[in-house]
Amino acid sequence: MSDHKELAARRAVEYIQDGMVVGLGTGSTAEFAIRALGDRVQEEGLEIRCVPTSESSAALGEQLGLDIQTLEDNPAIDLTIDGADEVDPDLELIKGLGGALLREKIVAAASSLEIIIVDPGKLVDRLGTRAPLPVEVIPFAWGLAKLRLLDLCQRAELRLGDDGERFVTDNGNFILDCHFPNGIGDAGSLDRTIDEIPGVVENGLFVGLTDIVVVGLDDGQCRVMARSGSQ
Repeated sequence: MSDHKELAARRAVEYIQDGMVVGLGTGSTAEFAIRALGDRVQEEGLEIRCVPTSESSAALGEQLGLDIQTLEDNPAIDLTIDGADEVDPDLELIKGLGGALLREKIVAAASSLEIIIVDPGKLVDRLGTRAPLPVEVIPFAWGLAKLRLLDLCQRAELRLGDDGERFVTDNGNFILDCHFPNGIGDAGSLDRTIDEIPGVVENGLFVGLTDIVVVGLDDGQCRVMARSGSQ
């Protein structure tokens, strides 16, 4: 599906204009967008300031010669391009399998336009049917958070890294991956309920934050889905 992701990334980067502050997403799909932006900056001499959602995206951006800055210096972002693990027909999302959901949600909230790029396999009729829902928790409270989350989902598993040790986010927190075999009925309600659990920092439900979804297709074209009122 890498061809689909690259197609979507290059289409999404067309929305970027000279002088913009651009949010850089995290993950394998967002990487295509960062590289495509790097190509545009190099070829067209665009002056773009970039706010990354992870240390890995910051490192890649710097490697490509992008102007990497902080959210503190740029609290208002013109446009962010990111990937997603699931997208439903209302353009609500599950994100966070890459481990950067907290910063991704903060940057999305700071953005005037949030563009999501995906391959067709990420489109679902109901959130939670293909991907688990990541929940970022402070280490001290992960046991309590898991107990409370099990009242809402079938399984809540502490994420481990490739080394078999507990996965730690860029913010120094843990992630619990929550499984909903029958999907998530009311994403907005669940989002609020999870965030009220003591020790939960943020969850991977992105409700009402997405403006445009670009899907790379088999025929080399892109399908663009926009929330009402978005460009």
